[in-house]
Amino acid sequence: MGFPLSVPLLAPPGHPYDAMDRKSLFDPETARTIEQRINAVDSDAGPLWGKMTAAQMMAHCAEVLDVSLGKELTGTPWFIRLIGPLFKGVILSERPYRKNSPTHPQYVMGDTRDFEAEKARLLASVQAFSASPQEDFRHPIFGRMTAGEKSWAAYRHLDHHLSQFGV
Repeated sequence: MGFPLSVPLLAPPGHPYDAMDRKSLFDPETARTIEQRINAVDSDAGPLWGKMTAAQMMAHCAEVLDVSLGKELTGTPWFIRLIGPLFKGVILSERPYRKNSPTHPQYVMGDTRDFEAEKARLLASVQAFSASPQEDFRHPIFGRMTAGEKSWAAYRHLDHHLSQFGV
């Protein structure tokens, strides 16, 4: 899969990764900053890497947030369900995500999307996430996550894709 192996794959509770100062979408200022960055993406902007259009990126990010809010994740290959928890440490590390990494089939947005509709959907998903209960969560691939881990992973994913479009 090409994930960096120098990052600890499993960080036990109390490990330094568990106590890092991480940005949180539960923090109103962080959520506002993400919303401003989303609004700064130009509909005609091309990615600095990858193949997604700006509208597809918005749809992809909204779908990821919606799954973290309880939407069902379908079509996960059995071997990914088996090994997914091993990569939780990669998702939660401080290292930047690798560019052009593979993604879950449900998150692939290959069709044409309406930019304004997808931007509105993503903004609504960010607001729903930031207003959601700060509770532990069982991710359908990575397993148990604390509320802080869930929020950090969501922030990192959004930051990665907003950076992909230069904002």
